[in-house]
Amino acid sequence: MSTTRRRDTPPPRTGNSETETLRGFLDYLRTSIATKLDGAPEPQVREAAVPSGTNLLGLLNHLTFVERAIFLGEEVTDWQSTFRAAPGDGVAEVLARYREAVAEANTVLDGCPDPGAPVPRPRTARPAPSVRWALAHMIEETGRHAGHADILRELIDGRTGR
Repeated sequence: MSTTRRRDTPPPRTGNSETETLRGFLDYLRTSIATKLDGAPEPQVREAAVPSGTNLLGLLNHLTFVERAIFLGEEVTDWQSTFRAAPGDGVAEVLARYREAVAEANTVLDGCPDPGAPVPRPRTARPAPSVRWALAHMIEETGRHAGHADILRELIDGRTGR
């Protein structure tokens, strides 16, 4: 059993409004998963450590697509394929794309003061969910995959904590 001390970051202190609270927790989870990938070694970030084929790089690649679909209205025709990064993409490229998607999503959210209003999606004809639903869903989605990433990173090099 490892005696490595966990370096956890406590939950965020947020503003008092519903939107500030939801955005604070989403940003906390976004940072947590990005930190799991930062400095992760190649080729282990691509290697499946579990029978489902899930790998660390694929998780962040998938979350990039989810951010863009939920907040920017981009269509995804094959969700399963989003769990695989392109062969030429390393950690730096996938992290940069994720951070760009998060920044674009935050720009959209900055213009949404009412959590009950629909997310203003510039690139889709599909009905948009409410900002509240979108934030709650992204907290669930990012939290779930951040937990997967915790385990996968620990299996790769023993690194734990947020």
